[in-house]
Amino acid sequence: MTEPYTAKHYAARAQDYVASAVHSQGSDLDRVERLVAGKGLRRVLDIGCGGGHVTYRLAPHVGEAVACDVTAPMLTAVTQEAARRGLSNVTTVQAPAENLPFEDESFDAVFCRFTTHHWSDAVAGLREARRVLAPSGMALFIDVTAPPSALLDSWLQSMELLRDISHIRNYGVAEWTILLEQAGFVLQTVESHRLRMDFESWVARTKTPPECVAAIRSLQHAAPNDVVRHFGIEADGSFMIDVSSFQVA
Repeated sequence: MTEPYTAKHYAARAQDYVASAVHSQGSDLDRVERLVAGKGLRRVLDIGCGGGHVTYRLAPHVGEAVACDVTAPMLTAVTQEAARRGLSNVTTVQAPAENLPFEDESFDAVFCRFTTHHWSDAVAGLREARRVLAPSGMALFIDVTAPPSALLDSWLQSMELLRDISHIRNYGVAEWTILLEQAGFVLQTVESHRLRMDFESWVARTKTPPECVAAIRSLQHAAPNDVVRHFGIEADGSFMIDVSSFQVA
């Protein structure tokens, strides 16, 4: 089987994502924990676990937390960090979201944070999430969302792709609504917040090549006022993005 491009791309970046301040904190992680605390859930799944920050929040409240990712070194890093934290109920599985190696209806809850924009087939991945979720289960998908404006959308995708060549697309809230419906989910709530991306750590985390960093900065310097205003582009390149959480059943 050919190694997925994203897995190859992120193999050398695993530890950066375990240590990432952006990924390890946030009100959305607090929400993840609140959703499972005290519920007595037996088995939960973190799809595209990356540095494992959702898994670490889930594990103290559930019987088993399964961290799934396409990148083997990510899973190694998660296993090591879980052990360091004393989370003995964390298990890891290497697989793409579009082809999960789990039985139907085998999880009480499914979570997915900051990874859907890497999936080659978003509907397929969401359908797999729906398949492995128990009929009475709950799922939460969290990701950067694109603005509805075509201008702003184009600028966001351009910056993202230059920064990370495994980026496919940040979907808008309206697009998410359609994708979730196509996958068989019933959308219950949508919550959004803004998140500041520190430019230096943003490009360091993905080991963005210097020529691509320069291209992003060139784009930012030439950006129309509407783009500068919406993203709050700062002198050092730091900017704001929209993050949305979609709770479904």
